[in-house]
Amino acid sequence: MNYNIASNYMTLRNLRFHAYHGVLEQERIVGNDYEVSVRMSYDMRRAIATDDVANALNYAEAYEIIKRVMMQPSRLIERVAWRIAKTLLDEFPMARNAEVTLVKLNPPMGADCDGAEVRIKVKR
Repeated sequence: MNYNIASNYMTLRNLRFHAYHGVLEQERIVGNDYEVSVRMSYDMRRAIATDDVANALNYAEAYEIIKRVMMQPSRLIERVAWRIAKTLLDEFPMARNAEVTLVKLNPPMGADCDGAEVRIKVKR
């Protein structure tokens, strides 16, 4: 019997970072806490058939890329999310798209909330 794979995603959820993004100078000095989630689609049939990480999206490598980008300060979290998605697609040619959710956990706006979030999906 033949089976078709309906979904092909690698997901990293709620990676936590302390980074220095923000419009306010104080944010770029003191920093803030962030959560990053990433979902990348790719054809995982070769990874399934070979059981070889060389044919998969390596989530440990993806984490290192995300960490590196998060440590580059920006004023806007929209720009950070874009840079994460673009860099992941640049580094993983087998990925068809990258969806990045970035949450600033303590936004300086005087509100009691769970954070300010942006989400971007970038396709090849």
